[in-house]
Amino acid sequence: MQVALLTIGDELLAGDTVNTNAAWLAERLTERGVTVTRILTIPDDRSLIAERVRAYSDAFDAVIVTGGLGGTPDDVTVDAVADTFDRDLVVSEQALSAVEERLDNLGDAVPDLDVDAEAEATIPAGSRPLLNPQGLSPGCVVENVYVMPGIPRELKAMFGEIAGEFAGDAVSKFLYTEEPEANIVSTLEGVAESFDVTVGCYPDREARHNRLKLIATDEGTLDEAAAYLRERIEVSETPIERDWGRADVAGDED
Repeated sequence: MQVALLTIGDELLAGDTVNTNAAWLAERLTERGVTVTRILTIPDDRSLIAERVRAYSDAFDAVIVTGGLGGTPDDVTVDAVADTFDRDLVVSEQALSAVEERLDNLGDAVPDLDVDAEAEATIPAGSRPLLNPQGLSPGCVVENVYVMPGIPRELKAMFGEIAGEFAGDAVSKFLYTEEPEANIVSTLEGVAESFDVTVGCYPDREARHNRLKLIATDEGTLDEAAAYLRERIEVSETPIERDWGRADVAGDED
């Protein structure tokens, strides 16, 4: 299963808000064997959102869109997704009931809260509402596009309700080596040529080792590729921990 992530918000592009949602979703999806093929951040631009949603919906098995839900002028994601599929916006009775219940539960905690419940519960016609257990704005599913809030706790709660809809056959394994990256290029090329795997090398300067990641579509191939590497370079199944001592502190002398 190939999935694209589309994170929406001027604040993400300006650096005002750290885009933790993309990393969190990518990790959760990868754990489920899904291949995350694209991660794109774009501004609160209705026409641009609609253009990218359409392109990704056609190209991938599913698209997850986060951010831009709510009642402020920059919240245009739902409108853009409706544009994508040429659908009207309608009030979902299921979502409306959930929003009204949420408002009732807030009660005296937020006495001056002025919320248009019907506006909050408006989603593209024919879409499936995704209720928001941690907030007001519901998400929705339109064809293969999942629209979710950008507030991290709301996103995580909502994704937890539909995580079972995402599954794939990708499997992966990390190996760790102290061999310099330049010294293992030919070995990495060899494993990629010999097996149906992808391989990446990610230097960790602070830990002073390289992380090697193998990705395959079945455990047998993954194990064979890992064995190939073990025969040719010194690797560990777990991160290498060493006490570098004072001799390794910059500026120390004997």
